[in-house]
Amino acid sequence: MELFPDFPLDSWYETKQTIHRFQQIVGKVRMHHSPRRNHWWNVPFHLTGSGITTRPMGMVDGNPVFTVDLDFVRHRLVASNLAGESVSFPLQGHSVSSFYLRFRSALDGLGVDSSISRASPFDLSDADRPFVDDHEHTTYVPEQANRYWRVLSQVNLVLEEFAADFSGKTSPVHHFWHTFDIALTRFSPRAVDQPREAGELVREAYSREVVSFGFWFGDDSVPEPCFYSYTVPEPDGLTERPLAPASAEWAGSGHGHLALLRYADARRAPDPRATVLEFFESAYRAGAGLAGWDIDALACPGGATDPYKAGH
Repeated sequence: MELFPDFPLDSWYETKQTIHRFQQIVGKVRMHHSPRRNHWWNVPFHLTGSGITTRPMGMVDGNPVFTVDLDFVRHRLVASNLAGESVSFPLQGHSVSSFYLRFRSALDGLGVDSSISRASPFDLSDADRPFVDDHEHTTYVPEQANRYWRVLSQVNLVLEEFAADFSGKTSPVHHFWHTFDIALTRFSPRAVDQPREAGELVREAYSREVVSFGFWFGDDSVPEPCFYSYTVPEPDGLTERPLAPASAEWAGSGHGHLALLRYADARRAPDPRATVLEFFESAYRAGAGLAGWDIDALACPGGATDPYKAGH
């Protein structure tokens, strides 16, 4: 199977808009029914062999243990509980409104509290419209949804490979339903004093120095898929540091800068996988080096900290 198949944003824009809102509905349930983890690690989805999963949740909140999966091979939502009961329905053919109502009914059938607080999109253009009133987003093309999952799965493994070379605190590789990206974050133990007015989301996400890496499929601001990295807090002189390959660049983004490698440039490279790994490493050394991290001490070549395995 081709690594990083062609997938421009405009080729599946409407399907992406629908899937994004489906995921936000399921993601809000995940956030409500899972034990909180530092830096919101309990909130994102993880990849499976046929789609994405919430992972098991419930129990600590009085609900049965249950899991929700979005299957992009068979194109179904599957909700299951620990008793072996399961409810499934097609992803195709739904508006956001009908998906929301059908999903809540599925959870009710499993004995799960299906209520969703703030049942409207988060940080999207229609954030003031309740899911139940969204009859606009109805496009779900199975071939496009499947290609989205295949690209996501390939990027997931490249990020897993990159994660292996760092022995410090690192997040899982996970897929955020907020920004619709897949990400991995490396942490310094140094705390960051985020102001109260930054908000709970930012204060928790960036309570330590971080260098983050990921991929997203494009949006209205950057209308093409890209690999990215950023450092928080952003050290002085970051954008003067070189990036690899030569096609990578620094770009302004809200309160700071992103290192960007366009998906189209990566897939045209002789070795796309090695090119993406080179990009992540150059962005890491730029951010962590200026922030004063001990890059050599935190290195974990080949995923091994065993000095004999590492050849010392």
